[in-house]
Amino acid sequence: MTWKRVATAAVLIPFVVFLVLRGSTAVIALASGVFMVLALLEYFALGEAIGHRAHRAWTIFCALVLLFLQWLPTVVRPGDFGGFSVPAGLQWLVYRVVPQPEEALFLFVAGIAVITMFSRRPLVEVLPAAGISASGLLLVALPLTYAVRLDGWGESGPWLLLFALVITWAGDTAAYFAGRAFGRNPLAPHLSPKKTWEGSLAGVAASAVVAVFFQRWLHASLGYLVGMAVAGNVAGQVGDLLESAYKRSAGVKDSGAMLPGHGGVLDRIDALILAFPVVWYYWMLTYTPKF
Repeated sequence: MTWKRVATAAVLIPFVVFLVLRGSTAVIALASGVFMVLALLEYFALGEAIGHRAHRAWTIFCALVLLFLQWLPTVVRPGDFGGFSVPAGLQWLVYRVVPQPEEALFLFVAGIAVITMFSRRPLVEVLPAAGISASGLLLVALPLTYAVRLDGWGESGPWLLLFALVITWAGDTAAYFAGRAFGRNPLAPHLSPKKTWEGSLAGVAASAVVAVFFQRWLHASLGYLVGMAVAGNVAGQVGDLLESAYKRSAGVKDSGAMLPGHGGVLDRIDALILAFPVVWYYWMLTYTPKF
């Protein structure tokens, strides 16, 4: 199992790094969309294991709309519209014309209402179908769209996205091997019996070390970046445990079998589901650029 895990990572990680550093934000959005749809399909399969059939097509459509609306501000910024200058007095019109991400959530709710009214599904399925569809959009799709926000943050964007990815990879790898080597105290035995406090702390430490190397590209103080790395790592570990709870609820070991040694796509990106938004908000709300 370990060699399969390492081999899969050895193929995927260089590809993702190349994509982040060389691809445009539009390319990142497309790649995120692929992973997001695959993760949603696996999440819906978990729901079906306990008898909750999602409105798959509608939820995936709204998730892609949400992803598009997260990408749109990277090309339509204050003062311009698609690269064309807009007078200050007309900027209000730009903001009205360009839809916001939360509008995709309203679109989803309106669609669920219409589907419920005209669907021929048994009434006993109405609430479970709405619940698993909404939770898929909010718990899987929405957080993953923050990869596009991170990448779209100007010149630092790709490095910021890579930072979120690498602290997660390094933390997960350190936690895995440290936990196997000297883990003794269970972290959350009711959710994931194999995870230990020793592995968790090793993961946090590994993410903090990553921050040292990224200081060159993100131009922030070391203390600031270490704090962001620790916050992102802790969020990633919570995301990992959250997905473990989903799987235990559905009575399955892995969300899928697409990635040898890792299980499914959702198994591989579960930590990123919370790490992406936490890194984004940490940076956006607290970063003070150096001039």
